[in-house]
Amino acid sequence: MHPALNIAIKAARRAGQIINRASNDLDLLKVSAKQPNDFVTEVDQAAEAAIIETLREAYPTHGILAEESGRHAGKGDEEYQWIIDPLDGTTNFIHGLPQYAVSIALAKGGVLEQAVVFDPCRNELFTASKGGGAFLNERRIRVSRQAKLNAALIGTGFPYRVFDKADLYLDIFKELTRKTAGLRRPGAASLDLAYVACGRYDGFWEFGLAPWDIAAGALLIAEAGGLISDLRGEASYLESGNVVAGTPKVFAPLLKLIGDKLPESVRG
Repeated sequence: MHPALNIAIKAARRAGQIINRASNDLDLLKVSAKQPNDFVTEVDQAAEAAIIETLREAYPTHGILAEESGRHAGKGDEEYQWIIDPLDGTTNFIHGLPQYAVSIALAKGGVLEQAVVFDPCRNELFTASKGGGAFLNERRIRVSRQAKLNAALIGTGFPYRVFDKADLYLDIFKELTRKTAGLRRPGAASLDLAYVACGRYDGFWEFGLAPWDIAAGALLIAEAGGLISDLRGEASYLESGNVVAGTPKVFAPLLKLIGDKLPESVRG
């Protein structure tokens, strides 16, 4: 196992312990709104601090991009950047809904190299290294063998901060409800992507995500034999925040169906 992946796992498990302890005392949780429907808790902040401390001890020169605290410059080595979401699915967590995760990825020169998505509720640890495959609790995982969109189970997420694309979402949602085996919207994109990687979903799509929502899950999917792109079928999803992913045979018809619904201004 790559040393950087070992450190990322250590950081994710530390964060998971903080999250699990806090989940037993949700009544005592201090919650504040960053903006409407976008919450942060002291748990997000404590988990992020634990992750950054663990990464900094091992790699003091690396840059860090983290959801709650933004961008941290490394000491001269910006070629490497850690991309962190300490608690993806905060709204679920606040309500006691056990669907949330810690997401940590490492990019070198903008290329994703290491990935960890840790579900502390189920003790499920998804990991991947570029060129080394994807794993769930040390067992190799692959995307499903699903070849047909009409038999596929698709994950998604609805807009919760900006609602200017709500009608477009509903239009695509309606079309996919008719043309797939079903849609799911559990509320933590990093886990949704991990579920594509291990075959629980056959595809996934969402708009307007942040890099820390996508980075680790994207490498998991690629290393598990799946495809992931932006809405143009290209690789700029970390910049655009728009993602389509799936098995090799579900991906193309899913991308086409979504693309056919999009105005030119939304593509990317």
